[in-house]
Amino acid sequence: MTEDEALMLAIQSGDSRAYESAVRKHIKAISHYAFRMLGNSKDVEDITQETLLRLWTHADSWQPGKAGVSTWLHRIAHNLCIDYLRKDRSGITGELTEDIETDDDPSLAPGKEAELQSLQKALDALPERQRSALILSHYQGFSNKEIAQMMDISVDALESILARARRGLKARLIRNAPAESV
Repeated sequence: MTEDEALMLAIQSGDSRAYESAVRKHIKAISHYAFRMLGNSKDVEDITQETLLRLWTHADSWQPGKAGVSTWLHRIAHNLCIDYLRKDRSGITGELTEDIETDDDPSLAPGKEAELQSLQKALDALPERQRSALILSHYQGFSNKEIAQMMDISVDALESILARARRGLKARLIRNAPAESV
């Protein structure tokens, strides 16, 4: 039995210390995922809080062996983000650069921040499912099997979505790339 499974069983029994431990363990990953999906700090905070509240209130719906705790939590966050995006498509202006401290990292060239902003705009322009799949795969590091479980689709369908997402991202980046000076 993994540490997460033990925590979930304790949470299902009403152990508030186990809940606090699970929150500390997963809050950063959930908030990063929500930020990549939404890009708005206030909304990210709301989604993260609601996801972690559901960790407590819906703990009984988690089933050992069906999905890992992290996968289960990310699916909750994913569904909340998708619901939010469907309700309010305006104001989605996330920035990759918020996660990067350019002052402390001399390896980032002056043009690198503009490239990251261009990447974030291209990512934001992708359809919800493609953006979500790409974020879970590339930024969150989940396996295709885990992502397919979160999104409630087959692994083959996920791979197709990821391929379309990568093609769409590449096309948008090429289309928006500044002309090379000769």
